[in-house]
Amino acid sequence: MTERRNSTFRICFIGLMAAIVFVVNYLRIPFMGTQLHMTNALCVLCGLLFGPGAGFLAAGLGSGLYDIVAGWGAECVITFVNKGMIALIASLIAYRAARRDVAEPGDRVRIVIGSVCGALTYVALYMLKTFVFGRLVDGLTLDAVTAKMLTKLPGSLLNAAFAFIVAPILFGALKPALRHAGLYEKL
Repeated sequence: MTERRNSTFRICFIGLMAAIVFVVNYLRIPFMGTQLHMTNALCVLCGLLFGPGAGFLAAGLGSGLYDIVAGWGAECVITFVNKGMIALIASLIAYRAARRDVAEPGDRVRIVIGSVCGALTYVALYMLKTFVFGRLVDGLTLDAVTAKMLTKLPGSLLNAAFAFIVAPILFGALKPALRHAGLYEKL
């Protein structure tokens, strides 16, 4: 019965985190000619809190649902995978590489490295998507696609930097609070 109850808590937390990821997609701050948002930071946080599989689901579902609601339904599967990969890579590096089932706030170096790699994975996947869509869907020349990618790269890198700075801070604050409330063990 305890395992079944913990599964229910885990599903609820994944759904709650997916809902939070969905909502923060709407929160954008104009900054240096681009839009700064917390979505990638929360995708990293999903991986740090839930691990690779559940983190992938929470990050991917929240972002994919946002695409559907915002009118980009045709790209929701790509967004699901790309945003889910942020959580997957961050969590694999943060604690699976350490051969542990959980990441601890004391594992700061692995958490930061995982956060950096997760955020940069998204940048790479976003650039790949821009290239593929530019060449195959829009029929742009290689030079035009390269120029398009170069215009998107600074904003993507800025959001990646924001993600790998903010996510470890949020993780360091949330995990002890969840543990103190007796909720973290149920995840």
